[in-house]
Amino acid sequence: MDDPRWLTPEQLHSWIRLVSVVELLPSILDAQLQRDAELTHFEYFTLARLSEAPKRTLRMTALSAATNASLARLSHVIARLERRGFVERTPCLEDRRATNSSLTELGWRKVVETAPGHVATVRDSVIDVLDQSDVADLDRIMGRILSRLDPTNRLRSWGAE
Repeated sequence: MDDPRWLTPEQLHSWIRLVSVVELLPSILDAQLQRDAELTHFEYFTLARLSEAPKRTLRMTALSAATNASLARLSHVIARLERRGFVERTPCLEDRRATNSSLTELGWRKVVETAPGHVATVRDSVIDVLDQSDVADLDRIMGRILSRLDPTNRLRSWGAE
């Protein structure tokens, strides 16, 4: 058996910092969205993905890929959002076996109303502590990691499309 390739002290330090951000940031985003919009971060992310889609509609399978959620999890979340009037599910006209999820007008207004507070939290928690060079480095580094974790580009970045 090959000996493990241990992290150097510098690599371990960077890794621990990345894991710390991955652990802390979701609860910060969730807390703000719950407080201000009565949405979880995943619910908001789902609505936002639909808001960016052509005709604000995606097949459930495409939305599942775009949000990195299983169809079962996504179906549960869409049902909650549907009960609140933010989305509606309809049969796909091109493939009757598929189901589309569409953002309603109320859902669109929810995204528009929620976005400023969410962006303020993102800025306060991440972006504003970085200078322009740091933001470019963050983009480059996250792009490299994403190309390894998401080689099929399921979670396409909005700004990179």
